[in-house]
Amino acid sequence: MLVDYRKLWVPQFVAVALGTVFSVNAALAHCASDAAMGSSASCENPAPAASAAAASSTAAPRSATRLATGSPAVLAATASPKSAARAATPDTATVTLSEWKVEVEPSELKPGPIVFKVRNTGKVSHALEVEGKGIEKQIATLPHDASGELRLTLAPGKYEAYCPVGRGSHKMLGMVTSFSVKGAAGKVAKVERGDREADERKERAEAGEHDMSKMGAMHDDDDDDDDAVAAPAKALHVIGGGDVVQILPGPFPFADSAASVITSRPDDQRTDLTAKAKMGPYSNNVTRTSGTLDVNAIDHGASGDSVSGVAEFIGQGGTRWRVVMDRVQTKDIPDNPRFGGVIMGLYYHGASGVHTPLVPTIQSTVALWAYAHVYENDKLVTDDALVHIMYLSRTRRPGDFALECWDCSRNPVEEVQLQVTAPKGQPGFDSPGGFLFVNWEKSRAETLAAR
Repeated sequence: MLVDYRKLWVPQFVAVALGTVFSVNAALAHCASDAAMGSSASCENPAPAASAAAASSTAAPRSATRLATGSPAVLAATASPKSAARAATPDTATVTLSEWKVEVEPSELKPGPIVFKVRNTGKVSHALEVEGKGIEKQIATLPHDASGELRLTLAPGKYEAYCPVGRGSHKMLGMVTSFSVKGAAGKVAKVERGDREADERKERAEAGEHDMSKMGAMHDDDDDDDDAVAAPAKALHVIGGGDVVQILPGPFPFADSAASVITSRPDDQRTDLTAKAKMGPYSNNVTRTSGTLDVNAIDHGASGDSVSGVAEFIGQGGTRWRVVMDRVQTKDIPDNPRFGGVIMGLYYHGASGVHTPLVPTIQSTVALWAYAHVYENDKLVTDDALVHIMYLSRTRRPGDFALECWDCSRNPVEEVQLQVTAPKGQPGFDSPGGFLFVNWEKSRAETLAAR
């Protein structure tokens, strides 16, 4: 019987060629698996037998290389130089940091390598941290008007960009935003329909996993509605207690520690802070007195806060002072935009990078800014006094009530500080330095029902 060897040769060639492709595919997949486990030994010469077979035969048809397109390793191995170059070209985002916000442009980026070009246009130091999908990376802190870069490779999904300075205080003050990493036309690019459908099911299952920030809410990945979800209100009743002392003007005892922070500030702040370090409200010049403080503070987030309460005390020389707080101060504090209202759980001052360094670094349970009616010996002095109250970690030692630490953030929260200054453009109070500064050294706070 005559045998047509051409008919036998064709299927054998196809079988050999297909076997070679699948062997290479298996070897590459095994190599990728070993790399993921931290081993590279099997990747030095993957599938030597298959490589030898491929070398000794005619190149397999291009259609054969598409039979295993579900494997990323095969895609990488068979990609053309042009497509590989395109894949390696990083996307670019511009990030602007200021008091107190983070802006990312554009807010939708492509999957793969991304370069975040960061600039701090604020008056104080800031940094950038990106978090999401198992990523949590940040750049070094940038002083005023400095720039930096953060290079990441990001998978599709929703990410948070925020300033990590001050143990999250900058983030709490509003320095947080979100951005998306998506494929073409808002969909993640996939090779096979099965993979795409599986990923879409996974995205739907994960849609509600993002936590809300303290200043707003993150949105679901596939939700384009920009309406923020309000954070739940928090309310405290603060009661002053223990020894009561009035702080008088004098030098700041930790001026040397504060010097490095002061030198990093813009010129106008640096001049003011340098003068106050020599003679300012935070000093060891104190006098014992007596008095009471009872204040309710409600934090609704970025707006809608509420303050009400009364403080009464005897000032130096026997003057009776009464401070009645009934309105939240929402105007920007000089050199510190966005400070105002009620803020819970703020870590700031000192070396924190938040607000003035001429106060030890502290952890507050509540900080508030309000307007008040001030009475001196029962006579109304002003209806618009500026009030700042902190219920904070202890800064003064018992006995002489001198400032005991540059970093007091780990001390127990038990001290209340009340600072009262005259409205801008009006003369100061009839008190040393023209201001009123009183501490209650063993105070407490009770949780109120949100209203």
